[in-house]
Amino acid sequence: MTTAIASESGTYWQWQDYPIYYVRAGEPQPQHPPVLLVHGFGASTDHWRKTIAGLSHEFEVWAIDLLGFGRSAKPNIAYSGSLWRDQLDAFIGQVIGRPAVLAGNSLGGYASLCTAAQRSQSVAGVVLLNSAGPFSEDSTQPKANAMQQAIANISRTLLLQPLPSWLLFQYVRRRSMIRKTLEQVYLDKSAITDQLVEDIYRPACDAGAAQVFASVFKSPQGDTVDALLAQMDCPLLLLWGEGDPWMNTRERGAKFRQHYSQLKEVYLQAGHCPHDEVPDQVNHLMQQWIRQNWALAV
Repeated sequence: MTTAIASESGTYWQWQDYPIYYVRAGEPQPQHPPVLLVHGFGASTDHWRKTIAGLSHEFEVWAIDLLGFGRSAKPNIAYSGSLWRDQLDAFIGQVIGRPAVLAGNSLGGYASLCTAAQRSQSVAGVVLLNSAGPFSEDSTQPKANAMQQAIANISRTLLLQPLPSWLLFQYVRRRSMIRKTLEQVYLDKSAITDQLVEDIYRPACDAGAAQVFASVFKSPQGDTVDALLAQMDCPLLLLWGEGDPWMNTRERGAKFRQHYSQLKEVYLQAGHCPHDEVPDQVNHLMQQWIRQNWALAV
């Protein structure tokens, strides 16, 4: 059973005794699947405002705060792609009520892939926007020398201790650091508004946010992207902000094409979050892709 509690601008759904925040816009369309938007690390449903506004006149649109982020609960537990996979699967089954197109940015893209691959009954299609997640061939890249590897391991171990991790989190969650990070990953600096900074800063002040930060980085690597793609069988749209400094999008796009033939991809003049930086282009591409793939669905 699911229970929903109304909030000022969205609704809370109880999942595994944790309150999960989500928003809904638009009306059900029998000829098109609903769309569920899944944010990236440190973001929330707020990051999808432009997408919700652009799509909801034609589609039923939902957005959800993953456990540990946004207005959802932030328990001190182990976080992983499989946890969010189960959350998304339960949400689609209990709240939306029919298979959805999952659209995920960064970490949300990886969670969406996990859901499409391993809970396929819930997913009609997937849109990935600069999706995170390793490929198995990444492990074949040249390794750092022994000294560099040792230093990296020591640094990681130190920073994942409670006090250093907490101090690092206090540093990176400051508004000035949030803005500086956004300036690195957005090509169009005018898209970095005070509201965007505040939307990221606010949930970082919640009780438990520091523990979530530490847990995500402590969690072991999950399934590789190619392993997930091998289990998936649904339409896939890749939208790449090719100005992303955190990933080589052309190289990642080639790997996706190598492992999955049922895809369409588009490269955009944007950074890590194209849905927020060039929303009109992203909205148009998503609308067009959904119409093409489900035009005859009843």
